[in-house]
Amino acid sequence: MSNLSPEIVIVGGGVGGGTLATVLARNGIGVVVLERETTYPDRVRGEFVAPWGVAEFKRLGLLDLLYERGGIHTKRNIPYDENLSPEQAEQRAFDLTKMHPDAPGPLCIGHPSMCNAFAESALSAGAVFLKGAKDIDCVRGNSPLVSFSHEGKKIELKPRLLIGADGRNSVVRRQLGFRTEADEPHNLLGGLLVANVPDWPREMQAIGTEDRLHYLIFPQGKDLVRLYACYGFPDRGRFTGPNKTERVLQAFRLNCLPLADAILAGTPIGPFYSYSNEDHWIDDPTASGVVLIGDAAGHNDPVTGQGVSITARDVRLVSQILLSKHSWAQDDFVPYVEERRERMRRLRIVGRLAAKVRVEFGPDARDRRARVAQRFAAGQLSPSLATLVGPEKLPPEAYLPETIAKLIA
Repeated sequence: MSNLSPEIVIVGGGVGGGTLATVLARNGIGVVVLERETTYPDRVRGEFVAPWGVAEFKRLGLLDLLYERGGIHTKRNIPYDENLSPEQAEQRAFDLTKMHPDAPGPLCIGHPSMCNAFAESALSAGAVFLKGAKDIDCVRGNSPLVSFSHEGKKIELKPRLLIGADGRNSVVRRQLGFRTEADEPHNLLGGLLVANVPDWPREMQAIGTEDRLHYLIFPQGKDLVRLYACYGFPDRGRFTGPNKTERVLQAFRLNCLPLADAILAGTPIGPFYSYSNEDHWIDDPTASGVVLIGDAAGHNDPVTGQGVSITARDVRLVSQILLSKHSWAQDDFVPYVEERRERMRRLRIVGRLAAKVRVEFGPDARDRRARVAQRFAAGQLSPSLATLVGPEKLPPEAYLPETIAKLIA
């Protein structure tokens, strides 16, 4: 590399790193992106963009890239659930097109497609994008240092600012000693990509619970659907072993789901991985010469599907600071830190509520789920809409303990 002192080095070339690199390079800032993968694998997550996240990509001027890669909007959510007949669930269909004025609904797109889109846009904008970077080592400070191996060569970079965008297992976060807080693990969530499901309506998503399974179904382009299964630790052996993808598929033989046969006739085309479902967060994702964004800065319980939207807002806030400030000192990022801290606090409350209502099983949990659904439909205050409209759009009292207690009592 001819330039050993780029203005910014971004570790991680996924959605966050590629998006931020695109925005910065388009505005004339020298960026080097280090991505450990040579091709983007199916991460079994990060494929749902909430309406408030769609609006963030629109503000960044990047939404059309997602459409070009096959992104589609879902327009209604059907709560097929063991508490309702299919006809009752369809009567309670939720109109997703009215959640945000800048989004005609959530957007669904494959995670590798999204990563490729932003990697290519960053390259086109002038960023240096190095895939296959290994042995990354970071030193923070007023003059941060990043060393790594690429194509058999050892390289050292001295940027003005280091940005960690390398996901929930962030090397930057671990090496630089950021303190991570976490809720107790409470259940598992896994996903499976299935092809040959043409009968699933492209504009419809479905979320519900039956027996000991909480499920989520999101369509993608062509005849693809992404299935998510959320289940308790006592059932961890249910989806293990050499034929686990077939057992995941068969788990969607649900009495509450009218289109179960269409799904069961599909063909699994990706891996099935499951992860423990809980919030992880960092109180301050900045240090001298370093800023963390996206999952590297802490991630929300994925049962509510907020990860990509959180990352898009992180990119917008951090890029605005970088484009408006000259020093890029740690204090310059205080507005980002404060907004993110409150945003993630609110989303933690929503995630904990979702886990309690949707991913606990048995007669008592079933009755509680029915009560909450009825109260929500009747207009009782709930923080749940934050996952669609954005956490800042609801009044502070929506997140109070007494509001939650009244909702589930």
